[in-house]
Amino acid sequence: MASIDLSVRLAIDSDAETIAAMSRDLIEAGLGWQYRPSRIRELMADRATVTIVGCDHDRVVGFAVMTFGDERAHLVLMAVVPEYQRRGVASELLRWLLESAVVAGTTAIHLELREHNVPALGFYRAHGFSEARELPGYYRGREAGIRMARVLRSRAPVPTFRRTRRVDG
Repeated sequence: MASIDLSVRLAIDSDAETIAAMSRDLIEAGLGWQYRPSRIRELMADRATVTIVGCDHDRVVGFAVMTFGDERAHLVLMAVVPEYQRRGVASELLRWLLESAVVAGTTAIHLELREHNVPALGFYRAHGFSEARELPGYYRGREAGIRMARVLRSRAPVPTFRRTRRVDG
């Protein structure tokens, strides 16, 4: 197997078609295509959402989309083309997102995946995620899902204001 010259960058408008096709073929297969190019472009334009791609030279071989909230982030989509799977692409995309989440002050990241997607379940477990909840019929009523989460930091305690009295001595 040839080595990869992997780079991670923010997605650009011309990546939307490739990302949408990968979502259709690798994530949404059998469910109906929801993440079409127009929806991917909407996500890319959303200031609370980060869309990144992993490239081998100039070829997009993986992508991830994550939406940031006030304290939590949601990994909306992530996929790697089959011939690049198990070669570190997904790990590098996830590392990039985790570092961004830490910098943003995010307390946790959550995601959903198909209940029977054993490789993805193992991947996320190996990266510190744990199963938080079963989601019967989550995928358009056809297939169960699993919500996974990874805590990045505990919520900081709210500082309390104490009034001190000055004592003259």
